[in-house]
Amino acid sequence: MVYIFETEILNNKSLIFSLVSIYGLGRVRSRLLCRKLGYSENLTISDLTEDQVNELTSLIQKSGLVLTNELKKFQIFLLKQKVSIKSYRGLRRIRGLPVRGQRTHTNAKTSKRLKGVK
Repeated sequence: MVYIFETEILNNKSLIFSLVSIYGLGRVRSRLLCRKLGYSENLTISDLTEDQVNELTSLIQKSGLVLTNELKKFQIFLLKQKVSIKSYRGLRRIRGLPVRGQRTHTNAKTSKRLKGVK
């Protein structure tokens, strides 16, 4: 197993689907990274040499993507900012109601129940 950006990547999966396990990388970005490096889509992590893994991590760092813990912190910051400026979405989040426009007459039971969990 290889650790890239504090994420454990399995050896038996293909490279594209292994990179998806990194928080913030999706299938499209991982496919683009593999194409940029010239790696096949069928290549697995166990087939890569240590130099190739280092090349992959350096390319991800140079791409300027916000990944893993930094991305989580940024998302939490955005939510706190919406609450602090008292926007509509921030107020809905405080009250524990649906944020994205769902109806509340009959179907808000889940979000009301999760209000106490936060």
